[in-house]
Amino acid sequence: MFRNDPLQIIAFHTYGNSNRLYLRGRAIEDESINLEQKGAFKLLFNAWKRFETDEIKNTKLHVKLGDLVFETKTDNRGYFLFNELVEDISQYTNEEGWVPLVFSYDEQDLKRTVQSNNQFPCEMLIPSKNASFGVISDIDDTILHTGIASVLKWRVAFNTLLRSAGKRLPLEGAPEFYHLLHDGKSGNEANPIFYVSHSPWNLYRYLKYFLKKNNFPKGPIILRSFPRPFSKKGKNDKPQKQKEIINLLNVYPELKFILIGDSGERDPDIYMEIVETFPNRVLAIYLRSVNHKKKMFRVSNLYKDYTKVPVLLVENSEAALKHAKQHGFIA
Repeated sequence: MFRNDPLQIIAFHTYGNSNRLYLRGRAIEDESINLEQKGAFKLLFNAWKRFETDEIKNTKLHVKLGDLVFETKTDNRGYFLFNELVEDISQYTNEEGWVPLVFSYDEQDLKRTVQSNNQFPCEMLIPSKNASFGVISDIDDTILHTGIASVLKWRVAFNTLLRSAGKRLPLEGAPEFYHLLHDGKSGNEANPIFYVSHSPWNLYRYLKYFLKKNNFPKGPIILRSFPRPFSKKGKNDKPQKQKEIINLLNVYPELKFILIGDSGERDPDIYMEIVETFPNRVLAIYLRSVNHKKKMFRVSNLYKDYTKVPVLLVENSEAALKHAKQHGFIA
């Protein structure tokens, strides 16, 4: 916001495999947002700073992995995407499959102060060979109450703008259930958890902080960019969330998935289409019920005679946990 604000690189938790680096993030000025902030005015100011970002455009970045160094460049909104084939990097993974990397600015191109001595850590997940399945989970109203089904979505705005990430509470039992899924039936499977949301990338640190504070398993967080003004979608264009889920299934063709979402928006339709497109790749669908009779009636009818995969509309995590035990997903 101010000319002398130091620079930072927000490197997102991403995913790849032993021969592909897939790294995403954004280079922006550091607005010093306090995720534990209190007070309505300060919270509104923080929310404004999340969306009124000062991007570092068309700038060269370096990424270091062990002794390897790669280059990428930000676009005109400060985002970068590094998606390259590499030689086997499995030696760099920890026991959970996370690969540590470090981003930095090309100092020859900069005349500005950089945060953290120009060292910005990043992690990419390569699913463990012990994994029995993966989990793809929505965030809003699936693990974090947002009020997506409220009239004019006023509750979404209130929760996002006037409540700090540190004060947001997960839906009851969700962290424990996700850890059980992560551990799997044997207890040491390290099944990967992918958090895929329709929320914009501007909320990445907010959601990452929420997940960590509430003890959810660490996993890649996949959000979306705001559409450009006046851009038009093609008639058959899929929602960005659906494209990201399809990409996950394509990247890990040998892995089956459990899909978790809610009944408030498009998850039921997206998940059903995923099953049709990728037969025998989805083990189960869990949809959390929302407080909206019309939406619940529609989803109940949509899945009334559906038999291709187990589908459970749940009021709480306990019902999903019981179902997962019965089907051998967890101990």
